[in-house]
This record gives sequence, structure tokens and C-alpha cells, in this order.
Amino acid sequence: MKGITVGFIGAGMMAEALIGGALKMELLPAGKIVASDVNPARRSHLAQKYGVRVTGNNRDVVAWADLVVLAVKPQHASGVLAEIGPALAPEKTVLSIMAGVSTAAIESYLSPGVPVVRAMPNTPCLVGAGVSAVARGRWAGDEHAELAAALLKATGHVVRVDEGQMDAVTGLSGSGPAYVFTVIEALADGGVAEGLPRPVALELAAHTVLGAAKLLLESGDHPAVLRERVTSPAGTTAEGLLVLEDRGVRSAFARAVREAARRSKALGEGTA
Repeated sequence: MKGITVGFIGAGMMAEALIGGALKMELLPAGKIVASDVNPARRSHLAQKYGVRVTGNNRDVVAWADLVVLAVKPQHASGVLAEIGPALAPEKTVLSIMAGVSTAAIESYLSPGVPVVRAMPNTPCLVGAGVSAVARGRWAGDEHAELAAALLKATGHVVRVDEGQMDAVTGLSGSGPAYVFTVIEALADGGVAEGLPRPVALELAAHTVLGAAKLLLESGDHPAVLRERVTSPAGTTAEGLLVLEDRGVRSAFARAVREAARRSKALGEGTA
């Protein structure tokens, strides 16, 4: 990203994660970053903590930045795009991290030829352990997708998907941390019920989830194979799994992803 200037429209937690990650990984200096936000407190926070430029004017960001990151809530997309659309030229690259808003919807506010890349990061990006999916719009080439991915890689793992898969990504990895937090909380509750102090139970539950994910990724084995290895006949794990299957936990998680994906699609339908 040498020589690239990056501007954020919207300075919430996800924008801050990307800014912090870019600076930590030394992708670019603070002087090459600008962020706009309607909240003066957020502008002041970013300026003081990271030393980046801040403004209350979205058009200032568009005029200055080579890569423009749309980091506002999807409900505000129409107003922001109507404001900045005329100022975006094809030599700029637009990266949207707005949930549910398609590249086609964004492009409808822009001049032909402006490259748009859509991404869905998740909240573990705040600690450098996120995962983001990237999809290209109509006029975006590999070079634009790679530019977007370079920024996102500062906060974790990046995968490339087709545009039509982005709502599913939102339902799975975008909303997924909340599902996992619920699992950790529930596991800890079970430990407390069996006599563990809550801090110890939470520590055990969180590290169990972290370790299981690390084992899955590093072994390359299917989760079913790893599950079978820890499930001895007539053992403790078999008894626990029987309860989960009886209560429909597997189908509940699958349905959660599906319903979140549907909501993502609904959020974007009012943008165009």
C-alpha cells in the first residue's frame, strides 16, 4: 500500500480496528489516513490515539483519499452515497464494509467506472483475529480487490467470495462471534452449576473454544473427525453430545446463520 492514502467515512469501532491494524502492521503512516464522522468525540478519539487526520466533512475524505472506506451503518448508506457519489472518480477505489449493501446498490450512486469492493469483516478484527470476506463489484479488478484485502489483512484472515455469497458470509462470520460468545457463556454457566468459580469457568470455556478452532485450522481435519477423536464410547463427551443433539443445537446454529443472512439481504434492499 506504499504511497496510498486511505479515507474512512464513518469512524466507529470497525473503522478504528482497520486503522489500528494498518498502523500496527506498518502498512501506511498515520499521515496517510483520514477519517470523517458526525460525532466530534469519535473524531477526537481517533486523532488523539492514532494521530490520523479527522474531519466532519465526508467530501474532504473523498477528495483526499485514494481508497475510500464506507464504514457507516447500512441505514445511512443512501444519504452518504448521495452526498459523496458525484465526487468519486474512477481513479478512486471504494471499499464498503456496510452490512447488506450490494455493490450494485453502491454503484447506482456513482459514475460509471468507479471500482467498488464489498467486504464483511467481524468484531475479532479489533484484536487482530478477525476474518473478512471480499467481493468485487462491476468495475473492480483484481488490483482493487487486492488493495482492499491488503488493508483487511492487517486485522486478520481474508477470503475471496462471489457477490451473491456476501449475505451468507454476513450471517456466518459477520454475526458468528455473537453465537460463539453465547456458547462460551453457556459453557461457563454449566461449569458454575457444577461448582467452578465463574472467572475460572469463563477462562476454561474461552480457551476451549480458542484451542478447538486452532486445532481445526492447523490439522486440516474435518470437524466431524476431530469430534469423533474426543468422543469415547460410553464416555463423558458422548453423553454431552447426546444432550446437544436432543435439544437441536446443530440445527439452531444453522438456522441462526440463515436468518441473519436473510436480515442482511433485507438491510440492503432499501439502499438502491
